[in-house]
Amino acid sequence: MSKKRGLSLEEKREKMLQIFYESQDFFLLKELEKSGPRKGVISQSVKDVVQSLVDDDLVLKEKIGTSVYFWSFPSCAGNQLRSVCQKLESDLQSSKKRHAELVDQCDALKKGREESDEREEALAELKAIEQKHNMLKDEMGQYADNDPAAYEAKKEAIEVAYAAANRWTENIFTLRQWCSNNFPQAKEQLENLYKEVGITDDFDYLELSAVPLSSVVD
Repeated sequence: MSKKRGLSLEEKREKMLQIFYESQDFFLLKELEKSGPRKGVISQSVKDVVQSLVDDDLVLKEKIGTSVYFWSFPSCAGNQLRSVCQKLESDLQSSKKRHAELVDQCDALKKGREESDEREEALAELKAIEQKHNMLKDEMGQYADNDPAAYEAKKEAIEVAYAAANRWTENIFTLRQWCSNNFPQAKEQLENLYKEVGITDDFDYLELSAVPLSSVVD
């Protein structure tokens, strides 16, 4: 013998609604869990099935004191369906109105844009101008480094970099002098340390000389 097929969710919902419609009474959840199996809905599924009906406004739910009651009458389903129908009708009318507005707008935009030789020539000329504009824009980008504003910005950046480098050079000289004054016995070790980190005899301040524009660009 083949195994009996279980009820689908929709079938369970219909069975639970039958309990409400046939009795037209108010129920606690535990009462519904006892009544469900009589309709083929196992008690473990009753809570979820009833909640799905509540979510769809097919079953009403109200907490009274410490108890939660559920109820539903045949008119509830009719009212819910009428509400859905009214909303769909309203949405349909709004969509029709919007469609008509867009058609009118499209027709208005077409006026003066009818296909003609003059329009084709104008569009071709516009396209050529746009292409020329893009070419000139690309060409200008190639000369961006020669822009006086860009040159001044680079010049200022160089001056800031030189000032920062010399500020740290001054700090290094100050540190070396402090080490010499406080650790004269470690002079040789200090000199070796300086060489290891790149502070050689030719270490000195940087001098900022005038830099021609062409050199900056290169």
